[in-house]
Amino acid sequence: MAQLEPAWTYRTGEVPVGGEGHIVVPLQVDGMLYGCTHTSRLFAVDSETGEEIWTFDPDAEGNIFPRCRGVIYYDTNADQSPAERDGDVETLDVDALCSRRIISSTVDARLVAVDALTGEPCAEFGENGIFDLRNGMGEIKTGYYFQTSSPTVGRGLIVIGGWVHDNAEVGEPSGVIRAFDARTAELVWAWDLGDPSITLLPPPGESYSRGTPNVWSTMSYDDTLGLVYLPVGNATPDFWGGHRSDAANEYSSSIVALNIETGREAWHFQTTHHDLWDYDVASQPVLYDAPDGIGGTIPAVYQPTKRGHIFALNRETGDPIVPVEERPVPTDGVDNETYSPTQPYSTFPSFGTEELSENRMWGATLLDQLYCRVRFKGARYEGDFTPLTTDPTIIYPGWSGGMNWGSVSINEDEGIMIVNDIRLPIISRLIERETYDEMAESGDTHGGAAAMEGTPYGLQQDRFMSPLGIPCQEPPFGTLSAVNLNTNDVLWSKPLGTIKDAGPLGIATGINIPIGLPTLGGSVNTASGLVFMAGTQDYYIRALDVHTGEELWKGRLPVGGETSPMTYVSPESGRQFVVITVGGNRATPIRGDYIMAFALPE
Repeated sequence: MAQLEPAWTYRTGEVPVGGEGHIVVPLQVDGMLYGCTHTSRLFAVDSETGEEIWTFDPDAEGNIFPRCRGVIYYDTNADQSPAERDGDVETLDVDALCSRRIISSTVDARLVAVDALTGEPCAEFGENGIFDLRNGMGEIKTGYYFQTSSPTVGRGLIVIGGWVHDNAEVGEPSGVIRAFDARTAELVWAWDLGDPSITLLPPPGESYSRGTPNVWSTMSYDDTLGLVYLPVGNATPDFWGGHRSDAANEYSSSIVALNIETGREAWHFQTTHHDLWDYDVASQPVLYDAPDGIGGTIPAVYQPTKRGHIFALNRETGDPIVPVEERPVPTDGVDNETYSPTQPYSTFPSFGTEELSENRMWGATLLDQLYCRVRFKGARYEGDFTPLTTDPTIIYPGWSGGMNWGSVSINEDEGIMIVNDIRLPIISRLIERETYDEMAESGDTHGGAAAMEGTPYGLQQDRFMSPLGIPCQEPPFGTLSAVNLNTNDVLWSKPLGTIKDAGPLGIATGINIPIGLPTLGGSVNTASGLVFMAGTQDYYIRALDVHTGEELWKGRLPVGGETSPMTYVSPESGRQFVVITVGGNRATPIRGDYIMAFALPE
């Protein structure tokens, strides 16, 4: 392990800037590694050498939050599409163009399909390999609807949702989920939670139900049950819900299981009722057959949340397999809003959920600490469901997490779940509409201000930081932990990440103090009992012992790697590679365009 070293590096030629993100988790199939850039350009490289084989540029128009988290692979001979099953199209010969294809979405809301070996567009898919996802969506303002995560494929269907602009206004584009034929891109079904009668396209002149919760993150799929699992977001705007429909209130911040053949709901489970804190479900649902305590197993789905709670459910029925308690929460917010009197709390181990207090305020200097204590005392905070008012309110864990899109990983041989989390409180307040509009017109809004047009309020929000740019609560600000799924006990938990490449005012300290930094991205397990993790604000990828958390190796990266590693065994040499996309992290403006592979020496 100490000899693990860089094996090859591929550079995309596209260095992200500003809000752009190079965060793809590549996909390895038959000796080729596939991925995408933040501009939606597809690429394939040799998985043994990193040598570029082909690229395909769909000429996607830029957007406000461009990123691409992954692509999918579809083999027409292994998994027939509905058109093939119905005899509407001829079965492709195994060596025909696009019999095996790479499918991805773009930052301007299109689906793209290209031949996996050559990168040539698939002529039968949409219009010469491209299908417009904006069909049926109604008005889409620039940057208000597109895809950032990979689609899901199963039984010849591509299932996809979409990202919508957070907190801009009411009535944003629909959160509809659609399934398309993987051969032809023909629409097979639609799940419009605002109008279940719409199962394909909406009636002429109409659109899918606007303002409904969306699914922007990655879905999961169980082929045995024929169910696809959706991590559902929130109805916009996130911090005001007085306008929300009954359907939006029922499905916001939920996990939903749909029948992949029909798109009809099998079950749903809500992780936050009437979510007014942006606790949308960002993590991919994780499937695992959990011990039932009597020698058998239960088909389980584990749903991490931004709240730091993990809900363990029977993935066939949606019933909790670890108890969930409805606990009372504060409801005294603003007069023209409604509040749920209780919220669901999972009794599965949670992370970063300890309540804040004045004596937990912290700083790099005494003045820092004093500032944070004064600001904490001057804000409202009554736990993780403190209602927002026109006074400063602290939200913790906050919209970063808890657990974000990197989700959790499971070593199935050992029954050990690896969890990484973020601990960054947010301080927010509602601003009455007339006052907010005046402030916006005069340029007095700042930081994370959000208009929330169509509601009685605008929003001012910022991370709860000291003047030196350090979180106000005591560290760690991110951890890596392990849970024994045979007992649901925490095996170990440790701060992850040093301040070598971060520090006060964004200045790197160069010091390897393991303070524990926010971790955006996820981990990967290997059968040999290793956990690989990057995702911190220092420029390393690490290998840890799954049983103890002991750091066994770390590899230096040119910039931060804010995504999940992946691993594969090369069919050419039999060497195992660990690959990480290295695009930088949000803590600094330094970015990169790297895909890096590590392996033992030949």
